[in-house]
Amino acid sequence: MQVLIKEITKKYGSLKAIDRVSLSIEGGEFFTLLGPSGCGKTTLLRVIAGFAVPDGGEVYFEKQRIDPIPPHKRETGMVFQNYALFPHMNVFDNVAYGLRARKMGKEGIQSRVIEILRNVHLENLAHRFPNQLSGGQQQRVALARALVIRPKVLLMDEPLSNLDARLRVSMREEIRRIQKKLGITTVYVTHDQEEAMAISDRIAIFNAGQVQQIGTPSEIYFQPKSRFVAEFTGISNLLNITVSGYDRERSLIEAEINGEPIRIKGADTSPGNDLMILLRPEWIKIARSEADTRINLFRGKVVSSTFTGSMVKYQIEAFRNHLLTIEVQDPHEDELKMAGDPMLFWFKADRPVILER
Repeated sequence: MQVLIKEITKKYGSLKAIDRVSLSIEGGEFFTLLGPSGCGKTTLLRVIAGFAVPDGGEVYFEKQRIDPIPPHKRETGMVFQNYALFPHMNVFDNVAYGLRARKMGKEGIQSRVIEILRNVHLENLAHRFPNQLSGGQQQRVALARALVIRPKVLLMDEPLSNLDARLRVSMREEIRRIQKKLGITTVYVTHDQEEAMAISDRIAIFNAGQVQQIGTPSEIYFQPKSRFVAEFTGISNLLNITVSGYDRERSLIEAEINGEPIRIKGADTSPGNDLMILLRPEWIKIARSEADTRINLFRGKVVSSTFTGSMVKYQIEAFRNHLLTIEVQDPHEDELKMAGDPMLFWFKADRPVILER
């Protein structure tokens, strides 16, 4: 089921919670709305569900316009942040509630509920009540209740935010498995960039009621279009550089960072132009000696180091008092550095991303 959002605007007084947002979500796609609190992502989800009436724009399921249609007739399933389970009903009755409201027969309800409980691995807990379940089990009941009515579109509003970190990881994998098995179009809201990267086919980054960028997780991470997107989707080293020349033979921009020369891949640009570049911590490598002939080789001093077993994270001072973060995977014990140690580091010319300023 394709979801098409055209120029949606939603106001609360003088505040534009959503400002002329347009999106096209393909059938069977897991599409995530990602952004900080108050950016408009949940409001847009509520517009799709029918719980919020837009002040402008249109929403379509395939070719059918659905924004004038009441929520209970839109054939959407909704999973809320707090699960919204009925405490006086057991698991079976919670999941069956939507089918009974649709006047389905007893035998049909029995087979449909058992089928969906198998899908979420809860068939042995059908007679338990919500207060007898763990957080992850309650989340799966809420998911089953949304899916059992066989909605055209599944809507999920930060469904994992109440779970601990380890359970969030296992449950996001479970949600992804079920969504792909059923092939249902899913619109998912979260503020957790790691969660969005792990679970999504595509992501729309929101800020202040507007879409900043749409793309696959890899496109968003490796090719952010702005400083906001770069900073919101992972740790970012952002550096201001001044262009000094251009090497046409190798398509390299020649520039300086506080007087230190740097060369990066990019299109020809005029000397004197100021640019901003992004360097992810894992794109920066540690050099063994100054005899290294790499073109972007720099000196720095370790300010702090954090060892986590499979990785060590360094904060280093370089480029005249600029702090950089470097992450080294699978570090060797005899190569670990401490605060105050000198450090040589380098990066490939094609790694930095030039951002709009």
